This record gives sequence, C-alpha cells and structure tokens, in this order.
Amino acid sequence: MRQPRLSSVIERRLLVNYRVAPDAAARLLPQPLRPQLVHGHAVAGICLLRLGSVRPVWTPRMFGLRSENAAHRIAVEWDGPDGIETGVYIPRRDTASRLNAWAGGRVFPGEHGRAGFEVHETPGQVRVAFATWDDDTRVDVTVEPSDELRGSELFADLSEASRFFQNGAKGYSATRSGRHLDGMELHTDAWHVEAGRVRSATLSFFDDPDRFPPGTATLDCALVMRNVPADWRPLPAMTAERGAQVVT
Repeated sequence: MRQPRLSSVIERRLLVNYRVAPDAAARLLPQPLRPQLVHGHAVAGICLLRLGSVRPVWTPRMFGLRSENAAHRIAVEWDGPDGIETGVYIPRRDTASRLNAWAGGRVFPGEHGRAGFEVHETPGQVRVAFATWDDDTRVDVTVEPSDELRGSELFADLSEASRFFQNGAKGYSATRSGRHLDGMELHTDAWHVEAGRVRSATLSFFDDPDRFPPGTATLDCALVMRNVPADWRPLPAMTAERGAQVVT
C-alpha cells in the first residue's frame, strides 16, 4: 500500500534533550546508523508532541484528528548516496490514540505503543506525563518558557540548537520485525522553536542503568515549538542490520 503524506498542526512539541556518551548511544543503534556528535557528545532525548488537524494532505482540515504522542530519539548520521545524511533514530513511539497505534506501521510509517497521558498546560508551564500500557516506560516532564537557552553544553545558543534539530527532520523508527526501519520526514515552512527551562524530568528510558550506566546520560536543555503547520512525508524503509526491534 502506498503510504499517504499527512498534514497537521504541531500544537505543542517539547524536545527534552540529553548529552550522552557516544559509546552508550552507539550500543542502541542498528547499522548503518551512528551517533551524530556535538562537541564530543551524542544527542538523545524525547519529543512530547500534540498534533492537531492530522489528515491526508488532500483531506479538508475539518476532518483532521488530534492526539498526544511521544518519541524517544537519538540524533544519528549515515552514509547516503550523496554524502553524509542526518536525522534521528526512534527506538520507541507511544501514543494516546487508538487509531495511531493501529495505523502506525500499516497506513503510515512508525509503529506505536499505547500510553496513558496526563497533560497540564498554562502560559507559564507545561507538564506532560505518561505511562505505557506495557508498564515499561514512564515519563514526567515539566518545562517553563525561557527568554534564552541557558546551561546547555551541547549548544551555544537557541539559534544553534534550532538549526541542529531542523536539520534532523528525517526520522527512522524501529519495527517489531527488526529487519527494517520505517522512515518519516517533517516538512514545514514555519519552523520556529523557543527555549525552555526544565523544572523537573523523570524519564525511565534514560534513568535505566543497564541502558545508560551512571554518568553516560545527562539532561542538557529543552526546546518548545507551538502552533506550527507541518507535513509528514513517508521515506523509503531503511534496511536494519542488527538490533532495530521496537524497545518494549
């Protein structure tokens, strides 16, 4: 089946980012992917995403759907036909939407697990928490807006951070078969992010000492995106040579 291009509005996107020891990140990646390094660190984190007006591009906006979603991410690079390409590897996607969980990997790329979300938003603070239905992964993050990016060892300022994530628009997701990676690319002509300040963050994925031994994953910064129209375009599947199963 030909997978459709999807249109949406990114109503809210929190990118909570960690600086990670390269060898720890590399252990989680299937070939041909390798960690993309910034000042000697791998970059990983979670995207906490509320999408609105999601529908095939030929469908009127009034028929679009809304959902809360999450994706654990590792910034990666690989050798493409025209040189080095960059993007993110997604070992796990979760959603509150029954439809997304059914359609992901079937109608559009990206298999999703189910999760229950709790969201509280005010002009001065956003809290997103969720627990997966398999009880394997828990997240509880609170972020406040900030006038500038402070305390990051990955990025000198907001502009540098924004460029990095804008250039990582291609996402390749693990699949249950482990034989290939599903691909999706974000397109928008209205890219804009703001700085955030993390007030609290509990992420079981990064707190797991078997996955990240002590000292190998450190919270670095947060970015916030709001009300950005975006298309999601399927990419050809990428062959995975090892370890690309969905993390559960």
